[in-house]
Amino acid sequence: MITIVTIVHIFVSIGLILVVLLQTGKGADMGAVFGGSSSTIFGSSGAGNFLTRLTTGMAIVFMMTSLTLGYFSGRKPASSLFDARTEQSVPQAQPAPGAPPEAKVPPVAPGPPAPAQK
Repeated sequence: MITIVTIVHIFVSIGLILVVLLQTGKGADMGAVFGGSSSTIFGSSGAGNFLTRLTTGMAIVFMMTSLTLGYFSGRKPASSLFDARTEQSVPQAQPAPGAPPEAKVPPVAPGPPAPAQK
């Protein structure tokens, strides 16, 4: 789900940048005031053309995907992969193959010290 929203967000971001760059600014006709002919100074305020409607639609989708991604990034998962991992004991050193198994010798109680030899 998050992957699909991220892909849509990336495509809408790139499309929004391109659509905004394709539009002419409202002040583009202002240069015509000083030497050319222009019907208005700041452009017409009539119904929006196709690029304006496309920009509005893409901006709405961009905001919705931004809010969705922000919501999912703020949620913490209930459990993670590391929580489910069990504690494993440290493996014991294995004797070399073919070596006789070591017999466990009970500990010897300390006795009187041995007499010193000359």
